[in-house]
Amino acid sequence: MRQFPLEMHHMAPGRVVEWRLRSTAVEAADTGDPVNRKASFNQDKHFTVAEESRAADDPVASWVAVTFEVTGRLDEQALAQSLLSFVQRHEVLRCAFRRLAGEVACEPFDPAGLTLEPQQVGAFETSDLLRDFLVERFKRSIDTLSWPLFIMGAVEREESATVYLAFDHIVCDGMSMPIVAREVSLGYEALCRGEGAELPPAPSYLDFAEEQRRRYLSIDASDERLGYWKAFMGQAGEFFPRFPLDLGVEPGRMYPIVNESSTLLDAAEAEVFEKTCLAAGGKPFMGVLASVAVCLREAGGPGVYRGFMPVSERGRDTWAHSVGWFVNTLPIEFDASPGRDFTQVMASVRAGFSEMMSHLDVPFVRAWQLLAPEEFAARSWPYPVNFFSYIDMRKCPGAERHDEWRPTTHVWSARANGACSWFQRDTDGMHMNSIYVDTPAARRTMGDFQEGLRLTVQEIARSGGFRRPIALTTPRRPLRTPLDVAAIARRG
Repeated sequence: MRQFPLEMHHMAPGRVVEWRLRSTAVEAADTGDPVNRKASFNQDKHFTVAEESRAADDPVASWVAVTFEVTGRLDEQALAQSLLSFVQRHEVLRCAFRRLAGEVACEPFDPAGLTLEPQQVGAFETSDLLRDFLVERFKRSIDTLSWPLFIMGAVEREESATVYLAFDHIVCDGMSMPIVAREVSLGYEALCRGEGAELPPAPSYLDFAEEQRRRYLSIDASDERLGYWKAFMGQAGEFFPRFPLDLGVEPGRMYPIVNESSTLLDAAEAEVFEKTCLAAGGKPFMGVLASVAVCLREAGGPGVYRGFMPVSERGRDTWAHSVGWFVNTLPIEFDASPGRDFTQVMASVRAGFSEMMSHLDVPFVRAWQLLAPEEFAARSWPYPVNFFSYIDMRKCPGAERHDEWRPTTHVWSARANGACSWFQRDTDGMHMNSIYVDTPAARRTMGDFQEGLRLTVQEIARSGGFRRPIALTTPRRPLRTPLDVAAIARRG
């Protein structure tokens, strides 16, 4: 399972059917006395930005989607029931968000009052027409301020089907996508057998949000738990670590995006890379982060890496099978100065990561609100920010059947003012997906950076370290090579 732009997804044509979620409570003129619960800090900020953008006639939008395959002729009734059961199981998916008394609240609807209404969309004769339809469908249908906050559908063929679900970020994160694919697939297969699916407990994200707010809403900027953040900000007082390379952006301006994906290492190279990282006393994600730091430095950035890193808040067991936005974001800093070899940089990464993980306590949005209130009032991060994310998809729920279901994740944002990169490891290798501003400078910078990073991790896999200059010495390979496209086609 990997993440790449929906525009790169090779999907066989077919007939499209969608299911519209309905609630008797929503459709009733009087919903009675609703039970409202508080949104999480992530949800509150996300909803507030959507409100302010709408009021300024400057709407922002983003979505995260998952697709996966069903073999054999599709049983529409069984799939519809599986989708409905999935929504009923996860409370956050059956919530409407609204502002009450200055705070963002969510009203969970009774699962027994939910139904799905099938809608026959039509047949698409070519893959290009189908892909264009889905890209526009996701963009136009996902709205933070309108319920429901996701769409569900399938592309039917004689002997197979592709199921898709696209969500507003307010109800899920990237790690929720493997859960979606697993639960809907297992539920569908069980219903086709005339059985019920046996699934592990999935506590409600609303319980997580309630506990989070209870613990952190009352803290102030003097709280000792903010010490790590304050130390990271230093004398300059910058809450956000700047992306160190030129992207050609103007202050206060948002831009259309470039959404690109490429393979850094094939499966065999990724295995060798992992062994090299372990021999150096680290893990594969540390090796990738070390390589990123060195490439940024070689391209003109500083020797000390400073960036943001999202961290899952699911824990080992409690929220492992729950859908929601279980992500905290923390700063990380480590030394990648010239002259340090791979083992030395890895040691710095390991030390920086250990220090970061010992300060998980305060939610990112709350720290932002307390320590950078002027920037918190804005609708976006103030300037291009250094951001690194890594997920080993082989460890996600349902990974043992990914080769059969062929799940893929897709993310999109309407505009940006910087760059974000996500790295994934799956059975096919190591991959990178980047969203960044569509400017000439950013295209040059990110193109060179991605190629330099590819050469760096390949060199580590071949020789065990940084044994030659990282700067490009060969023409940059196009991001979408025939091999890359063929690999994506094989994965569905």
